[in-house]
Amino acid sequence: MFPYHFIGYWGDEKKEFFMQRHRGTKREVKEEKFVWDVVYIGCESVPSLPENTIAGISAAGVFDNLDVWVKLESNRLILGREAFGRVSLFWTQQKGVIWFASQLQLLLEVIEKPEISISGLYGYSCFSYVPNPLTAVNEVFSVPAGTEIIWENVDNPQFRSIYQWCESKSQIQDENTAVSQLQVLLKNAIRTQIADLKDEPVGVFLSGGLDSSIVAALLVEAGVKVRAYTLDFGNVGIPEYPYAEQVAQFLNIPLVKVDASPGKIKKALIPTVKALDLPFGDGVTVPLYLLNQVASGETQVIFNGEGGDQLFAGWTNKPLIAAGIYQSEHPNQEESFIQQYLRTFHRLWGYESRVYQPKIYAHIQGLNAQDWLLNALDSSFCPSLLHRLRRASLMLKGAQNIHPRATALGFAHGLAVRSPFCDLLLAEWTFQLSGELCLHGACEKYILKRAVENLLPSEIVWRQKRGMGVPLTSWCLNDYWHDIGNWLNPGILNADNCFIPDLAAQIVTGELGGAIQGRRIGESLWLLTMWQLWRYHVFGSQLGKKSLYHPFIIPRWLWQKYQQFPS
Repeated sequence: MFPYHFIGYWGDEKKEFFMQRHRGTKREVKEEKFVWDVVYIGCESVPSLPENTIAGISAAGVFDNLDVWVKLESNRLILGREAFGRVSLFWTQQKGVIWFASQLQLLLEVIEKPEISISGLYGYSCFSYVPNPLTAVNEVFSVPAGTEIIWENVDNPQFRSIYQWCESKSQIQDENTAVSQLQVLLKNAIRTQIADLKDEPVGVFLSGGLDSSIVAALLVEAGVKVRAYTLDFGNVGIPEYPYAEQVAQFLNIPLVKVDASPGKIKKALIPTVKALDLPFGDGVTVPLYLLNQVASGETQVIFNGEGGDQLFAGWTNKPLIAAGIYQSEHPNQEESFIQQYLRTFHRLWGYESRVYQPKIYAHIQGLNAQDWLLNALDSSFCPSLLHRLRRASLMLKGAQNIHPRATALGFAHGLAVRSPFCDLLLAEWTFQLSGELCLHGACEKYILKRAVENLLPSEIVWRQKRGMGVPLTSWCLNDYWHDIGNWLNPGILNADNCFIPDLAAQIVTGELGGAIQGRRIGESLWLLTMWQLWRYHVFGSQLGKKSLYHPFIIPRWLWQKYQQFPS
């Protein structure tokens, strides 16, 4: 019965459904003013939901605590989503009816002629995810995390904020007090997440970093049977799995090493794109798909350490803090703080005139990517820089990228997804922390490390964070050289009328310029590849005619030789 998805409508007239294409169960009611209908896909019976709720999903599979919900109250339709953004919820208005669904793909089936959203495409190219409330499809919208949308009539949606991340007026200054309070909060967060478990083993995605190691340690301490899963990228880059092995040995739990070699990644690429539902351009998504795939053969519940960086101001905040300080000292410099914040996403923002075809570029010139950041960086909610960055990280990278994609990949394999750092009491408490308890000198997440230093090996707790080193550039320039010529083929790009035809060649040769060098080459190629694959395998675009005139048609070594000759 779990996990499942749903699609439904609400309006003044009955609509034909598509039950024959989806196995599920159906509720249908004619009320005083409106008709509504919901299909629960993957369910053999109507799920038990709270009063007035006609549809809802919990990522963890705990139905007294829904992550998205559809309610009917006094002839009003209400779509809502909790503040962490663990599950996606979409809606569209079509001919006097509001359609809603937990998957974008389901809504595509009720739109007569769906079109790519240029605004959604531009947002994706800036962030590697489509910023809410946009989606990648015109006229289809996502409910932002921490928001309810209310319809009293079909044509007039009202948006209501139901939660805001706010800096506390009183700040905890004493380190020992903070440590003892945090230790209790972490244990309570785990206790909440395991309350419904019987005696079955659960899985943990163990990278060997601090956050996932804490989750594994707390589960073991709570007496839960744990089986850990980690990624093995082979001999490319700097491996992280030795740290995962060290944690597993310390906690005395079995560790499964999941093969993330280029062949495995390529085989899982299109299934990952379909499972994600929305386009997500981070290189970590396919490896995570493989982790979920292996784990689903041995457990039904998976835990992860997602959210720790957002709560405790992880390492990615350091350059932003430096930028904020520099901005305060030099307020008249050419690039604003919010522009510097945009640059930290390391995508294609700033390259618009060199990336898009003229018609798309003309459309994009009317857009401003900074608008998608303004609410998250609003200083009226968080006056201090560090808390403001944490609020932005929770609302942007967390709620619009990390959590919804983690849930989508878990659901695709029948897994309930539990993220103990997505605990509201714990998160609210972190907004009471003084800045030096989060960032102590150059040590990020200081108070979290102090709180768990007796649970894990010292080397794990206090080592420098490096992030998951997905070897995208190596894959793209070596293993997938010929594939890039298919995925980003000039003829297909030209027919799509979005990106310039020779974009991949420009990235590989460094002609696009700027910061797209080294690891950014692989990240940029992967970003574009995931969009193109989403376009054909989820959205359903027809492939244009392929061109044979591009460097990826010949072996890379031969192309490099050719490059040495003067033109």
